[in-house]
Amino acid sequence: MMGALPRAQRCCTTGLQVTRVSRLPRAKRQAWNVCSTLTTERPPTTDTSEEKPAAPTKELPVYHSGTSKPRVVVLGSGWGAMSFLKSLPRDAAESIDLTLISPRNYFLYTPLLPAVATGTVEERSIVEPVRRVLKKKGKYFEAICNDIDPVERSLVACFPPEAGLDEACFKVPYDMLVLAVGSSNNTFGIKGVEDHCFFFRSITNANELRRRVSECFERAALPQSTSEERKKLLSFVVVGGGPTGVEVAAELHDMVRDDLVKVYPDLIKDVRIRVIELMDHVLSTYDRAISDYTANEFSRGAIELVLNSRVAGVRKGEVDVINTTTNTTEVIPFGACVWSTGVAMHPLIKKLQGKLPGGTQTHFRSIVTDEYLRVIGSEGTIFSIGDAATIAQGKALAKAKDLFWEADKDGNGVLSLGELRDMLRAHSREYSHFAEHARFLDGKYGASRWGGMVASAVSRGKKPVDAVVGELTEDTALEEDQFRDLLEKIDRGLRALPATAQVAKQQGEFLAALLGKGAVRQGSQIPADAKPFKYSHKGSLAYVGSDKAVMDVPTVGPIFGWGAGLMWKGFETYSQISFRNIFLVSLDWIRTKIFGRDISRV
Repeated sequence: MMGALPRAQRCCTTGLQVTRVSRLPRAKRQAWNVCSTLTTERPPTTDTSEEKPAAPTKELPVYHSGTSKPRVVVLGSGWGAMSFLKSLPRDAAESIDLTLISPRNYFLYTPLLPAVATGTVEERSIVEPVRRVLKKKGKYFEAICNDIDPVERSLVACFPPEAGLDEACFKVPYDMLVLAVGSSNNTFGIKGVEDHCFFFRSITNANELRRRVSECFERAALPQSTSEERKKLLSFVVVGGGPTGVEVAAELHDMVRDDLVKVYPDLIKDVRIRVIELMDHVLSTYDRAISDYTANEFSRGAIELVLNSRVAGVRKGEVDVINTTTNTTEVIPFGACVWSTGVAMHPLIKKLQGKLPGGTQTHFRSIVTDEYLRVIGSEGTIFSIGDAATIAQGKALAKAKDLFWEADKDGNGVLSLGELRDMLRAHSREYSHFAEHARFLDGKYGASRWGGMVASAVSRGKKPVDAVVGELTEDTALEEDQFRDLLEKIDRGLRALPATAQVAKQQGEFLAALLGKGAVRQGSQIPADAKPFKYSHKGSLAYVGSDKAVMDVPTVGPIFGWGAGLMWKGFETYSQISFRNIFLVSLDWIRTKIFGRDISRV
């Protein structure tokens, strides 16, 4: 993202995501995994006749640009890829043969998807054609990468099958490959999610939700609809209390309060919006004061928070929710259920992991890179950015004893939170994941954000857990074994960087600068003057409804209310990728304020 305060907590969506075919019935869409295999696989036949010899493999055409320049191929059209293209110096682009491959021929400004789902902002306002961004820097192919051969240094791509046209696959050789394919939806293996929930990663997802909300209100307005049917149809469930889930709930609330109440006055009393969250507060990656403020705003706006709860299963019109505290199960009816929690490894990344040298790629969610974003095991020819990647980190637990006694400045055998924070800061260069935790320990609100983790670590100590949580101060003490437990928790949850647009943007800019230094030459080493990638967290923000927002700004602290709402709206406007988008989004804000949202279903 651009600007002084990039948005942090978004899931970073790219063009090479797993999509579902919108033209098929909803229940059948999950069958289309457009990035999973090189060719269409057929189910085994039950024919017991003599097996026929396999047909010869069709030779795929190979794309050659006719130049001897180093071949750079970029996969994806999301935050990482577009940031890379926009930041790539013109002279660097002229020195390479650049090819962009993605099944989505536009960049999508994902943070405003919730606004699109309710008609606050129109979909065309937050998309920009890839070819406009690419301009004269390279070639673009609308295709899906199905396979990568890291030994041969080539990939196979095919035109998207959902277009209904003849199959068209081709091979593309490369000297440098940039993976910016993002991630996939994570259902955690919960039955029924794929069939009955709306994911929230694309324009198609936003439009599907917009249509469903309209359909629910129109169906509830029919004369034969019973009271029970109306309550079910007008029950909207959002699974996931992160920024996306919070903003979807907030936008739905605004649409009901500002627009639908005027055309469905008799139905508004039956509307319920619920957010299901596994933890005991929403926006768990933000300052705890922000989480509390959001909860208060939601309670005033009649948005219900179902906390300490997990989804056990989803059926048509119903979701089973288990309270993790009481272990009781509740069945919540719904007209629409939005799934906005968790990311999973992209199928292409999983396939590539199996082709790299054994033991080099074992991460369950991302492909592992070094500090220069080179994929480990690829001999420096493949780079990965955004959700698809995680940077290898040294684990601190192995040095727990040394770190403890170094941090214990007064030599009393225990660490205060102040000593712990100082240690995390001092070693954040060696263990970059320390930096984020050190920030959370800054000030009063930072200490409270660490309550759960620290309390868990000291649970074996002399004080009961509840007492420790309630008395977190600079004097709270950690013994050595408790410190080891805390480091283990930090290492175990290690994903060097969050899966956000802010991270992907910075990585794209870094890689463009690295390429400008000559890192693309086949077999060359990283330039001696190149510094490793270092993420700079600018802050996090989220819309919470009624023209209010929350902001978590480093060194400043939490900001919330109408003032934050104005800053949020201004930031989301001026962070657009082009002046055209800035202009269109600005007009949408004005249009919505004056004329309201368009609630028609087209």
